[in-house]
Amino acid sequence: MQMKFSAILVFFVSLLVTLMAHATSERSYEITEERELCADFEPLRRPFFGDTHVHTAYSFDASIQDTRNTPRDAYRFAQGEAMGIQPYDKDGKPLRWIQIDRPLDWTVISDHAELMGEVRLCTTPGTWQYWHPVCFIKRHFPSLAIMAFGLKTLVQKERYSGICGGDGERCREGTRAFWDSIQAAAEEAYDRSDSCDFTSFVGYEWTASVGHGQNLHRNVIFRNEKVPPLPVSWIDTPTAVDLWDQLQSECVDGISGCDAFTIPHNSNLSGGLNFQTARVSSSEVPGEPSAEEARRRGRWEPIAEIMQHKGASECDSRAGWGNDEACGFELLPYDRFGGKTTFAQTDAQLPTANNFVRWALKDGLVRERELGANPFRYGIIASTDTHIAAPGLTAEKGHPGHGGAGMAAGEEVSPGLPDDIEFNPGGLAVVWAEENTRDALFSAMQRREVYGTSGTRPVVRFFGGWDYPEDLCGRADFVAAGYAGGVAMGSDLPAAPAQGPGAAPRFAVWALQDPGSPDAPGTPLQRVQVIKGWLEGDEVREQVMDVAGGANAASVDLDTCEPRGAGAKQLCTVWTDPDFDARESAFYYVRVLENPTCRWSQYICLERGVDCSDAQSVPENLAGCCSADYPKTIQERAWTSPIWYRAPVAQQAARTGIR
Repeated sequence: MQMKFSAILVFFVSLLVTLMAHATSERSYEITEERELCADFEPLRRPFFGDTHVHTAYSFDASIQDTRNTPRDAYRFAQGEAMGIQPYDKDGKPLRWIQIDRPLDWTVISDHAELMGEVRLCTTPGTWQYWHPVCFIKRHFPSLAIMAFGLKTLVQKERYSGICGGDGERCREGTRAFWDSIQAAAEEAYDRSDSCDFTSFVGYEWTASVGHGQNLHRNVIFRNEKVPPLPVSWIDTPTAVDLWDQLQSECVDGISGCDAFTIPHNSNLSGGLNFQTARVSSSEVPGEPSAEEARRRGRWEPIAEIMQHKGASECDSRAGWGNDEACGFELLPYDRFGGKTTFAQTDAQLPTANNFVRWALKDGLVRERELGANPFRYGIIASTDTHIAAPGLTAEKGHPGHGGAGMAAGEEVSPGLPDDIEFNPGGLAVVWAEENTRDALFSAMQRREVYGTSGTRPVVRFFGGWDYPEDLCGRADFVAAGYAGGVAMGSDLPAAPAQGPGAAPRFAVWALQDPGSPDAPGTPLQRVQVIKGWLEGDEVREQVMDVAGGANAASVDLDTCEPRGAGAKQLCTVWTDPDFDARESAFYYVRVLENPTCRWSQYICLERGVDCSDAQSVPENLAGCCSADYPKTIQERAWTSPIWYRAPVAQQAARTGIR
């Protein structure tokens, strides 16, 4: 009787919230912009698929790969339009065309702030800078461009005075011109009508690389159209803390209504530095984060990018996760930009455990106990890091390469692999929000109600509480009961009810197969896993548990790329942690695995007719097809943001013996 009453109560509360939202036009988040209210408002929230990591011709590295598409082109592509890409013929016509099978809901353009002005000056005819020898080299000998003036800016962190002027003002003006264009493109693409079909965000990338190519890059996303007059670059702010300071002064405190946050990415290429102190610069050694820095990092970095074009950053079977077979997914054979060759070494160095997000989540529990704040309380997303202005281009079949395929202007398409074989098409960021507006999506990212996928579009719900009913999966009010009885992904578990020492949290998980499109059907689901990390005394532990579905006989015919075997259209469970200890802080996140399919490289190797039985006949530019180092299949997946359990301080002290 009590369960029936509870279900009825949840239904009426949900109905009341819906009616009030439409009747009063009130939202649970702050409204910071003028626009029409969305006609399609869902109080229980919907998944919106997007991309936070998109480079266009305004980025230095994209431009030297002959990317010619602009932010306006990228936004049109995200909304479903076809787009031409390199190589181009002598008349400037693209020789390849791309298109996504389904439009995205939202996109962030994240061109590099560094060298933006130089790119503008070197690509604008009619100025004397256009004919400067360095600009000439950039246009006609792109492989030498980084040596021409990129190293001076990115290593010495000084603008090239021959182009920029002694005080750098010409390059600041060039940056301003591109920055204004980025804002204008975002405004044009943003649907402010009540249809709310597409949302664009103003953003950019802060591109810090220290030591010997160790990546500390971050994407900066602004809440609305209120942004600083120039993007804050690594040239001006040598550490992430300096970046946050300047965003605080120039945006949050300096402009009414301005707000922003940053997203660290490619921790797999950080050489172990990304999750050390955020004060790391080219002249400092990594140290331990302070309590103040931990709190600031929690404010400025609510989410982290777990996968993109240049590999996955969840975990690594070579770096301490050998018992988790799913940690062998899309790994790079080196731990920093430059790969096998840097200024200090000639052999590739494999990533260590502290390059990965799961390590950071575990270390965050330790830091929170020591400092009183968790610097690594990350929600999880994925994105593409496309350098051809192609947001959401994540399909394995027909992947053209996100780095321009190394193609400069020419008249032929390369017959080889269009990308380095260790790279991949990238992933997507998914946001649970009430409507498709900047305020709604930004607020959802701030509260971490987000998840990432490796490029497909499964729908995943994850709730945590203490008394979800066992039959919740069979009920029509699954989502309403999930919110009413606990918290969604990205949050802390509510305080435990007074049920005695045996109380344990319950988690409700529901995953729906990517529905796909007429030309690209979605892949069935194989299993749902819960990954738990917890403090046990002074040691941090982890465990991976299958909670729905499981191993099956699904496989792929490598001669045709046809999938074989059955899977699930949806998986759902209510799972209780059998080993819960209220004295131990913990986190839980969900990983959803699809049945295996062909990897992008295998599709192309089949199209090229590669016969690995006769290795000597395989062209050098297709040798990767026969490499045993790279898989021919892929198991697409999704990762949710964690749900955290924070043990009371007194219980932690009793557990560890602290007095």
